Amino acid sequence: MNYIRLTEENLDREHICCAISGEKDPQVVSKKEWLKERIKEGLVFLKADVRGKCFIEYMPAEYAWVPIEADGYMHINCFWVSGSCKGHGHADELLGQCIADAKEKGKCGITVISSPKKKPFLMDPEYLSYKGFQTADEAAPYFTLMYLPFTRAAGAPKFKDCAKRAQNDMAGFSLYYTSGCPYTAKYVPILEKCAEKLQVQFTALKLDSRERAQNAPSAWTNFALFYNGRYITHEILSEKKFLGLIEEIKGAEKRR
Repeated sequence: MNYIRLTEENLDREHICCAISGEKDPQVVSKKEWLKERIKEGLVFLKADVRGKCFIEYMPAEYAWVPIEADGYMHINCFWVSGSCKGHGHADELLGQCIADAKEKGKCGITVISSPKKKPFLMDPEYLSYKGFQTADEAAPYFTLMYLPFTRAAGAPKFKDCAKRAQNDMAGFSLYYTSGCPYTAKYVPILEKCAEKLQVQFTALKLDSRERAQNAPSAWTNFALFYNGRYITHEILSEKKFLGLIEEIKGAEKRR
């Protein structure tokens, strides 16, 4: 299998693999603009030469859009091998190239956000453990920061205190999101319209800078939904799922 590394020169013509369609779709254009700026900061997007989901995206941890303290590490933003690409060793190859690149650049290890049990959009903890990753830290309600140190001298990374409790002080629904991977911005207006129709308070907060993302109240910043200050989910919600969630919450409030 041949692999392609995205650059500022080839980004416009290459398929970027995420769960988004149509290269002229506004969300694709927006995601590519975000990637272009991150490439300047050292982001690497390596993908198989196929039109499918087989890629790894990583960058120096100090530039990662997540609330972690991991000086000297390389952070994996997204790592996805699915469909017909599974079962052919591509995951091992992509991770191996990430590790080799990190070592060549003088990094002390790799970090990635996962969970004790496999969850959508988070890397499989069993696979990570098999590859030698260890749990460095935990954040509510189910996030783990896993790391692969290259030397015994490498210090353990950790989540920032702002993300540990996964709480905020906002009423109603509050949604934090970024333009990172997986791309979630197209769902925001859908949820806003749904909430408006049902007269449910909903506030969308786009984390539009690295600094804001690194100080977010959630370990996972691409999509973090809260209700009355309590963390709900990192999973991207369709209108149907959001309606079901609203009904569930209303039902629970009535029973109190």
